[in-house]
Amino acid sequence: MNRGIYVVGLGEWIGFLALVVSLYILWKIRAIVLLFFTAVILAIALNRLVRRLQQSGARREVAIALTVGIVLVLSSVFIFLIFTRLSSQFEELTQLIPLGIEQLRSWIDWLQARVPEPAINNIPNLDNLTRQLQTFSQWVISHIYLFLSNSFSLVINFLLITVLTIMLVVNPVPYRRVIISLFPAFYRQRVDEILTECEKSLMGWLAGIALSMTFIGITTTVGLFFLQVQLPFINGFLAFLLALIPYVGAILSAVPPMLLALLDSPGKAGGVLLLYFAIQQIEGNFVTPIIMEKQVSLLPAYTLALLGAFGSLLGFLGLLLALPILIIAQTLVQEVLIKDILDRWETAPSRKP
Repeated sequence: MNRGIYVVGLGEWIGFLALVVSLYILWKIRAIVLLFFTAVILAIALNRLVRRLQQSGARREVAIALTVGIVLVLSSVFIFLIFTRLSSQFEELTQLIPLGIEQLRSWIDWLQARVPEPAINNIPNLDNLTRQLQTFSQWVISHIYLFLSNSFSLVINFLLITVLTIMLVVNPVPYRRVIISLFPAFYRQRVDEILTECEKSLMGWLAGIALSMTFIGITTTVGLFFLQVQLPFINGFLAFLLALIPYVGAILSAVPPMLLALLDSPGKAGGVLLLYFAIQQIEGNFVTPIIMEKQVSLLPAYTLALLGAFGSLLGFLGLLLALPILIIAQTLVQEVLIKDILDRWETAPSRKP
């Protein structure tokens, strides 16, 4: 009996040690894991396009060829935009942002010199605000700069994502079978159902976020162009990209154009603020409800806390992928923890003395 208990205890310790080692390895290769997760998301979306083409009468080989062609064209356009227009504008943006902060500081000094001292005492410390804004802007610029500035690394990562996406689209079944085979035989059918639910959740999010990002990017670029704010294209691209991040993305994308507008006048900065506020209101109240049949509900407080954790631990790419990761996690909690465990939990009958 003691030997059997010893063997069971040793097995538990070995299992725990294997889990710790696995988590450590995943942490060390977290950049590759994030890139692979990005490819999985893109493959899910493109596989849906393949199925739509098949439903229209096209053979799967033809549907895959058309889909791969779309991927290659979009990849070429993206690389062309990044390296011909946006990269140079981003470098110019990083040089102009500190000038905007200095302009904000001089405008605050001018305002404080003309406001009565009793009123100034009731106003929050504006110097502290500018310091926080400078720290905040430096964090945003440094992380995005690291993400975009290393041309070689960006091209390699982008090509890796493209190749992985194409491989997953061409033959997705073996990869799905590998995941299912890692679970006990009695639970494999349920795992297949859970994977389908995860795919539906991601597709619901992708359908909405793609159109939402496009709307925000285009309207921001056009609005900044008419307001005659410097670098409207890179600011529109940042608004497009940061629309992936709920709540925080709208604030992050508004800071650079407001600082650039301050180089001209405080009134123009106020116009930029009103522009971003109007775009967010239209997107949140009209565009998103129309384009998303079923929104993914995430509690704001938990979402913000986890976004901060992802940004600190995994960098800018982790921040961009935080929401789909949370969606997958929420689906797994709902399907596995709640439906398969807690909803079926039966209390043991009490023993009569």
